[in-house]
Amino acid sequence: MTTHPVAEVPDRLFADPQAEARWRARFHAARVSLPDWAWQAPDRTIYSSNAGGVWEIHAWDRATDTHRQVTDRPNGTLHAVITPDGEHIWWFDDTDGDEFGTWRREPFGGRPAGADAEVAVRGVKAGYPAGLDIGDTVAAIGVADDDGTTVYLSRDGGEAEVVYRSEHDGGVAALSFDETLLALSHSEHGDNRHPALRVLSVADGSVVAEKWDGPGKGLDGIAFSPVEGDQRLLVLHERRGREELLLWDVAADTEVELALDLPGEVTAGWYTDGSALLVAHTHQARNTLHRYDLATGELTTLDTPPGVIGSAHTRPDGTVEYSWSSAAEPSAIRALFTDGDSRVLLTPPGDPAPPSSPLTDAFVEHPGGRVHAMVARPQGAPDGPLPTVFSLHGGPHAADEDRFSAYRAMWLDAGFAVVHVNYRGSTGYGSAWRDAIEGRPGLTELEDVAAVHAWAVESGLADPDKCVVNGASWGGYLSLLALGTQPGLWAAGVAGVPVADYLAAYEDEMEPLRAFDRALFGGSPADKHDLYVECSPLTYVDKVAAPVLVVAGENDPRCPIRQIHNYLDRLAERGVPYETYFYDAGHGSLVVAETLKQSLIEVVFARKALGLG
Repeated sequence: MTTHPVAEVPDRLFADPQAEARWRARFHAARVSLPDWAWQAPDRTIYSSNAGGVWEIHAWDRATDTHRQVTDRPNGTLHAVITPDGEHIWWFDDTDGDEFGTWRREPFGGRPAGADAEVAVRGVKAGYPAGLDIGDTVAAIGVADDDGTTVYLSRDGGEAEVVYRSEHDGGVAALSFDETLLALSHSEHGDNRHPALRVLSVADGSVVAEKWDGPGKGLDGIAFSPVEGDQRLLVLHERRGREELLLWDVAADTEVELALDLPGEVTAGWYTDGSALLVAHTHQARNTLHRYDLATGELTTLDTPPGVIGSAHTRPDGTVEYSWSSAAEPSAIRALFTDGDSRVLLTPPGDPAPPSSPLTDAFVEHPGGRVHAMVARPQGAPDGPLPTVFSLHGGPHAADEDRFSAYRAMWLDAGFAVVHVNYRGSTGYGSAWRDAIEGRPGLTELEDVAAVHAWAVESGLADPDKCVVNGASWGGYLSLLALGTQPGLWAAGVAGVPVADYLAAYEDEMEPLRAFDRALFGGSPADKHDLYVECSPLTYVDKVAAPVLVVAGENDPRCPIRQIHNYLDRLAERGVPYETYFYDAGHGSLVVAETLKQSLIEVVFARKALGLG
């Protein structure tokens, strides 16, 4: 392996102190997730926050309005659950962001000084989390590793017992309110992108019911009814080419599809009395909330601001709580009360993030379909073509939305227009759009990116000589692939935690992602070797001409480091200008200072590559 040039870590982005302070303040501003509450003790809640400089788990006792930081680990903690009685907090303990570890638990009020959090359930092997649901007397824990999926049950805090084991991907979907039924997601049919459901008896692990809609149509078990004796499971299906809802009465093995008169796609959760559903609706990268009355079928739109709702739930008194932001306004935790009053529920310490520019929509027609892009221009930017970064989201099954982003705002402050492309493979635009990349991933998405690039140039937004392709994870993969297959379009490329050499990535990545790749490509590299090669950035490395920056985590189980070095070695052999930045964590960082540093490196690299100083 050759020695790779290390990216310069600049001290600042702007000479103007006010401009410098503004973009840094957006990263440092404290943020919180939507607090999750204990079913039997609603005043006991937990949330994640970056208020201390690292994303960690916090406890909030609403009765006394006291907050406590629960976890304190160098690379942060993101996954946690509070038990129904509110007595304990479970959190996932991995090593330096590698996502491989075990669940631990501690009292809501804190563990004794000097004591470590105990292992939550004895007898559960370490692995990647594959679902968790905790009841009063039963806990269901899913674990994924190279052997596939294992699901455990623990009764009354006792030793775990295996109730399900498969070489295929899957895990825990939901535990019934009476703790007699356990719904599992599985891909025994060979496609973890379109899972099936199986319900087991908690008493003996026997199969109670099965549901599968056939090839290309996935099912997602959301939650059982929160009413004692009601064994209906709320399920997300895609029988009509988009994500919709149904209620599956497992005991009777009957179902009712809920056809809502809404464009786009929906998901939902239960109101606490089981009388209604809180429906989250996604259309063209924005969200609305609705109440669906199960008795009357009436759908009521709730009064929420335009933008994106990250998560939402109801409280016992009917209050709806949700996290919200828009491209122009920073995130907030809001509450909508039954009397119609709406206000911010939880304000993090310190000053809020400075606002940023709004996003506008562009719909670009081309042979592959109608591509939705979102565009932001720097405030006060002159008319005429601008340096433009095409920011490609990860996933691929995700989407860029009209949400606040300190990262996007930084590019705007640095003088770049920003274009987000919800290419084929993105969610929120129907099943056919999401699945259109099957059998030809990467290259299909880049056809859409090229169409949006052409629109951006022809419309006068983008300077064709100053276009940067940028992304992380799947977006990083697409960035490297674009540099090799579309060299004439890009003046520079930035790839965060990318797939760079697909054959080597498959060998080293976590098993759930191997299963995802097999579903996406139609088989493993042994079955589809030529297709993996065709869709790998390494195949086109000899065509790369623009400067490249690669940012990667040393402990990343999703886009492992060896395959990135393979790609960089080939760039080095050809003398292509490139820089690297490696950090000691996994697939991204939960440390605010680290995220800020990486973002600064990326923007300064791009400005330098484009000759902007």
